[in-house]
Amino acid sequence: MRGGCIAAGLVLLFACSQKPAAERPPQPGDKAVAMVDGAPIWSSDVQHEAVTQGLIGQGEPLDSGSLMFRQVLDQVVDQKLLAAEAIHRGLDKDPAAQRRLVAARERVLGDLLLESSVGKRIDENAVNGLYREMVQNATPTEAIHMRQIVLASEADAVAVRQLLAHGSSFDALAAERSRDDTTRFKGGELPPATIDMLPPAYAQAIGGAKAGQIIGPFRTDAGWVILHIDDRRQEAPITLDVARPQIIRFLTYDQVKDLILNLRKKAKVESLTGPTPADMPQEPASAPVAAPPSSANIIKDVKK
Repeated sequence: MRGGCIAAGLVLLFACSQKPAAERPPQPGDKAVAMVDGAPIWSSDVQHEAVTQGLIGQGEPLDSGSLMFRQVLDQVVDQKLLAAEAIHRGLDKDPAAQRRLVAARERVLGDLLLESSVGKRIDENAVNGLYREMVQNATPTEAIHMRQIVLASEADAVAVRQLLAHGSSFDALAAERSRDDTTRFKGGELPPATIDMLPPAYAQAIGGAKAGQIIGPFRTDAGWVILHIDDRRQEAPITLDVARPQIIRFLTYDQVKDLILNLRKKAKVESLTGPTPADMPQEPASAPVAAPPSSANIIKDVKK
C-alpha cells in the first residue's frame, strides 16, 4: 500500500514538473520577458522581431535592458493582442484570411529552410578566397586631402592668392574671405576625395599637383576657387574585417540563388500570365540586406 502511494506521488510530481510546450523556453537559456493573458513572450521572440524589422543583424545580441528591446517587446505584445482579438471575432475563418495565413506559413517555412541550409559552406576559406579576389581586382585609388577658399570674383581670388604668396595663413583667409560656409570655419578643409569623385573643374585643376602646392584660382559654379593640396596618397585596400559582412552577404545570396534555382528545376512550374518580358532580369538583382535573407525577397527576384 505504501509503495502504491509513493508511486502515485511520483507520478503526480512528474506531471506537475512537465510544463506545457507553450510555457517551456523555445531554446536553451531563453527567458520569458512578458505575459499576455497567461501566455509567455520569450526574449527570443523579441530578438526575432528585431531581426525581421532590420533593427539588428542575424545573431546580433539585443540587450533586454535597452530602449530598443522595450520598444520591440511592446510591438510583440500589441501584435499578440491584435491576433487574439481577430480570432475572437472569427476573422481567421474567412476564406480570404485562410489563404493569407497559408501564404504566411509558407514564407515562414521557406525562411526556416534557408536558415537551416544556407551558410553551411561559408567558412573562412571561402571568405578569404573571395577577399583575395576582390583585392586583386580592385583598382588602386588615390585619396586627396585639400582645403579651399571660394571667392566671388577673379579679382578677389587673385588678391587672396597674392596674400598667400606673401605668407598669409590659408586657414585664416578661408575663415575671413571664403564664401563657402560649409568649409570656411574649418580652415577650408574638404572631405578626402579621389579624382573621380571631384567636380570636373577641381579634377582638371589639380592634375599632377603635389602635396603642399597651392592651385588656382580657377572658376567653378560656386565662384573662383583656390586650393591647398595638403596630402595625396594611395588608399590602403579595404581590410578583411571591413569587407567580411559584404562577403558573407554575397556568399549567402549565392547559396540562396543556387538552392532556389535547383528547386525550380525539380518542380513543374507553369506560368499562366504569358511569357516573361525580354527586358526582365533573369538573375537576382542584388544581394539581400540581411543574412539569412527572407525567402520572399529572394524568390521574387529569381527567374527560370
